[in-house]
Amino acid sequence: MATLRLGDDAPDFTAETTEGELTFHDWKGDGWAVLFSHPADFTPVCTTELGRVAQLKDEWAARNTKVLAVSVDALEDHNAWKADIEEVSGASVDYPIVADKDRQVAELYDMIHPGAGDTSPVRSVFLIDPAGKVRLSLTYPKSAGRNFDEILRALDALQVNDSGPFSTPADWKAGERIIVAPTVSTEDAQTRFKGVEVVKPYLRYAEAPSS
Repeated sequence: MATLRLGDDAPDFTAETTEGELTFHDWKGDGWAVLFSHPADFTPVCTTELGRVAQLKDEWAARNTKVLAVSVDALEDHNAWKADIEEVSGASVDYPIVADKDRQVAELYDMIHPGAGDTSPVRSVFLIDPAGKVRLSLTYPKSAGRNFDEILRALDALQVNDSGPFSTPADWKAGERIIVAPTVSTEDAQTRFKGVEVVKPYLRYAEAPSS
C-alpha cells in the first residue's frame, strides 16, 4: 500500500508474536498503541531499544498505551534474544514482538527502506489513537537509535491535544502550559481555562488541564 499519512486508519493484521497470535485491532482495544519496527534480532542498537521500551512499562501503562515491536526474524529467534535484552536492560520484555517473516506488517506500514541493501525494516514508529487512526509517524535510519523519551513526550502532547481545544508549544513537556486554539476567543478562553496569558492575539497560553 501507499505510505500511511496522518489520520489514516492503521491497517489491521494477524500475526504470531512472542505472546501468542494476535490481531492488531483487537489487541489494541480502545487505548493507544505504539507500533515500532527494528531491523534484526541480536543486533546492538535494537537490543538497547527494546530494553528501553521494557524499562518504560509503567509509563506506557499510565498513558493507556500498549507497545508492539515488529521484526522480520523468526519467533524462535525473538524468544532466544529476549534473554539478552533483559540482561542488558534489567527489565522484563513482557510486550509482544511480532515474527514478521513474510514481511506482511513491514509492507503494510511501509517499513522497508528501498535501496538499503536488504529487506529488513528501518526504525519506524507509529502512534495510533483509540479510534485506530495514525496520529504520528517517525522513521529513523538503522544506525540511529530512537529516543523513547521523545516518543512518550509526543504521546503526552497528542493526548492533551485531544482533551480540549489545545496545542502544545516547542519543547513542551507534560504539566507545562498549553496553547489555546485560535478558534477560541480570548474572552471565552479566560472563562473556560486557568492562567490564560495573551502573548499575541493568536498566541494564548493556559494551564494544562488536570489528568
